[in-house]
Amino acid sequence: MNNLNMEQLTCQYLDVLKELGNIGAGNATTALAQMIGCKIDMSVPQVKLLEFAELGNIVGKEDELMVGIYLQVEGDIEGNMMFILQKSSAARLVNKLMCGMLGVTDEEIINHEFGEMECSAIKEVGNIITGAYLNALSSLTNLKIYPSIPQLGIDMASALLSVPAVQFGLYADKILLVQTKFSDDIELDGYFILIPDMESYEKILTTLGVM
Repeated sequence: MNNLNMEQLTCQYLDVLKELGNIGAGNATTALAQMIGCKIDMSVPQVKLLEFAELGNIVGKEDELMVGIYLQVEGDIEGNMMFILQKSSAARLVNKLMCGMLGVTDEEIINHEFGEMECSAIKEVGNIITGAYLNALSSLTNLKIYPSIPQLGIDMASALLSVPAVQFGLYADKILLVQTKFSDDIELDGYFILIPDMESYEKILTTLGVM
């Protein structure tokens, strides 16, 4: 294993990681549009390497409820990944996916409590979106990547982020954050968080010819 650290990544390889983020976000937008049956626009993703402690302030306000889809990554690379979005945005997505079956207005949807069916639907949305990112990474690197069964959490951002934080200390000083805004008739902020271990970063960058 080479002596790779996240400062080197910041200086030398961020452009490559940004390209991975761009392709993954594009794939996720296409998959999401097919899933809910309407055209979706995507802003240019913001890709950053951050200290883990910085995430809470960026992803959500202290008292704002968020939905997080968390899973582990195995195969040729190992680590954790999460997709996080506002609970109100998740409810709107589920409502579209279920053809308005929630029976609530946009104003009421903010306070709507997810039942078993809604949780299953949002897990599927998370599955599609995280799968799109992993497929992009797998296609570009020719690495075999297998996601675990996703876990769903509904809580404030700091509480949701405590899940990968348990594993985070084993991996690196910083993480890769891809922020994407999806929009059709409403705008949704989605945050994709990838936390590979350092050996996996090396594998990714080696297969892309930048190490």
